Parts: sequence; C-alpha cells; structure tokens
Amino acid sequence: MKISLPKEVKYIIEQLNSAGFEAYAVGGCVRDSLLERVPNDWDITTSATPQEIKSAFRRTVDTGIKHGTVTVLIGGEGYEVTTFRIDGEYSDHRRPDGVTFTRELSEDLLRRDFTINAMAYSEGTGLVDLYGGVDDLKKGIIRCVGNPDDRFNEDALRIMRAVRFGAQLGFDIDEDTRTAAAKHAAELSQVSAERIETELTKLLVSPHPEKIMDMYELGITSVVLPEFDRMINTPQNTPYHRFDVGRHTIEVMKNVPASKVMRYSALLHDVGKPDTRTTDNNGQDHFKGHAKVSEGIAETVLKRLRMDNDTIRDVKNIVLWHDFGLKGGITKKSVRKMLSKMGKEYFDFYVQIKRADIMGQSDYRADVSIDILNQIIVFHDEIIEEGNALTISDLAIGGKDLIEMGIKPGPEMGEILRQLLDRVLEEPELNTKENLGEIIKKYK
Repeated sequence: MKISLPKEVKYIIEQLNSAGFEAYAVGGCVRDSLLERVPNDWDITTSATPQEIKSAFRRTVDTGIKHGTVTVLIGGEGYEVTTFRIDGEYSDHRRPDGVTFTRELSEDLLRRDFTINAMAYSEGTGLVDLYGGVDDLKKGIIRCVGNPDDRFNEDALRIMRAVRFGAQLGFDIDEDTRTAAAKHAAELSQVSAERIETELTKLLVSPHPEKIMDMYELGITSVVLPEFDRMINTPQNTPYHRFDVGRHTIEVMKNVPASKVMRYSALLHDVGKPDTRTTDNNGQDHFKGHAKVSEGIAETVLKRLRMDNDTIRDVKNIVLWHDFGLKGGITKKSVRKMLSKMGKEYFDFYVQIKRADIMGQSDYRADVSIDILNQIIVFHDEIIEEGNALTISDLAIGGKDLIEMGIKPGPEMGEILRQLLDRVLEEPELNTKENLGEIIKKYK
C-alpha cells in the first residue's frame, strides 16, 4: 500500500533516518491518503528526542517541546515533528499531566484516539497498522484504540471527535466505543467552550450534520447543547409539520449550504419554539413570536460557545428574519421594509434558510409557501433594480442638507431622517431632494 508523500515530508523522514532514527507520517494525513482525500496537514512522528530532531535540521521552532513537538521549517512552511511518547495521567480529562518519550512506535500509536488515526507510513517501512485502522476504514467504523474507557477518560473531547469523524466521513461508531462515549459524556463539562465549539462546528459543516442525533443519543448535547434536547422533545402538532422541532431542525441543516453561519442559523432558527408552544382547543400547536425568542436564545448559545462577534451578529439576524412571509400577504412595500430592517446583504441567506425551512416541513400547502417565497424574490429584484432607498444613507437628503435648512445636529436630526426613511419606504417616489425638503418643512 503506497502513499504519495510531499517532497518536504519525504525530506524530513529521510534526514531523520540518515541520523539513525525512525520517522513516519502519522495520523490524519495517513487516514486521508488511504481514503484518497487531500490531507490538510502532515504530522511526523519519530524515535528521535526533541534535541535530536533539532540537531538534524537547520531551522526549527520549539512549538511544544515539553510534549515532544518541534516544528521543522522548510521554505515558508512548518512541519510538526513529535517524538514517540507515552502519555501520563489525564487528571483534567483534557491533557496529560506529563509525557514520557519512548523509542517504540507501537507505544506511541497506542495512545492515539481512534484506529483510523493510529496508522503510520514511511516509504522505507510502508504502512504500519497495528490496531486495525485499515479494516475500520473499509467497514466505515469509528473505533477507539485499545480500551475506549481509557481513551475517553484521557480526553473527554474525544467523545465529540468520534461523532465528528463519523459526520465528516459518513462512518458509524463502533458499539463498544458508543457505550463508553455515553458513559463518559458528562465529563465534557470539564472541556473548554472553545474546544467544544471547534468540534461542534466541524460536525455541523460536514456532509452529515444529521449525525448530531448521535450526540443526542449519547447524551452529549445534554451537556454541551441542552437546547437541542428541548427541541427534540417538542412536538409540532400542526399540518404544516411532520417532525418534532429537533428533527425538523436537522432537515433544515441538511438543506442549507455547508457554511458556519448557515448551519448555525439552521440549528438555532427554531430554538425558541419550546418556549413559545401553545396548543389550542383543537389540539393544534402554535409558536407565536418564536423567531424573536429564537434570536435571543441563539445569542446566548453562541456566546456560551465563545463564538466570534461577526458570526453571532449574522446568525442572530438570519434567525430573526427566517419566518418572514410565513402567512403570506406579502407586498412590495412589506419587502422593502424587511430589507431595510434586515439589511439587503442578508437577503440571499434569508432565501436559503427559508427554502430549507419549507423543505423540512410537511407537504401541506408547501406549494403555496414556495409561491410566496418566489414572489418575495421577484419583489426584491424589482426593488434593487429600481434603486429604492432602504437606508438613511440612500435618502436624497443628508445631514449636511438639514444643517443648511437650519436643523442642528443631534437627536432631532436623527429622528427627522428616520421619519423620512419611513415615508420613502412607503412611497419610494418621494425620494427626491425637492419632495423630502417639502416634508421637512413640517418638522420646523
């Protein structure tokens, strides 16, 4: 079984071999190569100690020397080279209290998380697969190396990584690994929000975001995303829906683009439904005002995950407006007002989540919903083509004009401009300097 190594990786391995040490490409780059995927990066493991690694190369950086990692610089790129090691105790379920360097590759591979990530390769030795990684790749299985209880006790984040790899690769989790994951899921409470967010995001933007159900079934979401559990347990007794809120959410995620903003918007678009659900005398559920409630909960969730401010802003806006047009009665004026408040730059996102939302519902009146969405798109295109004013900066009159008319800068000026925009949103033909000037005279 031959893997094509980049010339820089081959050079590093050959240099270490020439100095009398074993060296291999290891981990995800080997896995991805066997799956005929392009590796994101190449990690190298060696029997050489950090000092021996540094002696073998002219340019190195001590990136993690305490844990045996030295970065070898070749051209403008850095390649992490790590000494074979045995990890010590993991008292915090996150990182080893210490490491012991070893000259045995088998001991280094044994400490890794899953069999598909515990393979090594060099051109001289070929593939080293001591724990059945190739068989698990063929079977489409995520399985821990050795005892899964030990692996998850070492680093609780591996529980999420098992689901994430399943989502990225379309694999299932081995039964013993599943059992251990469920047993240790509560330990995820000790993992930092930043690490949780990284794994959750990778799962959501994967080809199989529906694997979030594995997280639910294993008790992971109850620790890191309890809002999802509430959605799963919230039925939607209405002819417009065929799923509970959680499973509807999964359908929406599957049908939006695989970007961070869109997948999180889909995940959280109905997160407010458990709090707004009411049931009428006919047994039909209603979720009045759920979009606004969802916006607030989305902000709470994303801040808890330490998400960046831009993503929080974008997701909140998409969640808030995702339900626009649900009841019909759409006019060009209402679309102008929507674009003014939402921001025309978000319109494509709105269309994406709206279309996915309809696809995740029942067939009941779905054709009507699609017709409404298409009409909104037509109105949007006409508004943009006509150059209708949507923001204060689009008005034919600005602050400088108001000053010339004797209006001082301050709250009064801001209020006048807001009222002018309201009038122009109602009647776009009013947006001329002459017309707006006549309206302003009424405020003086």
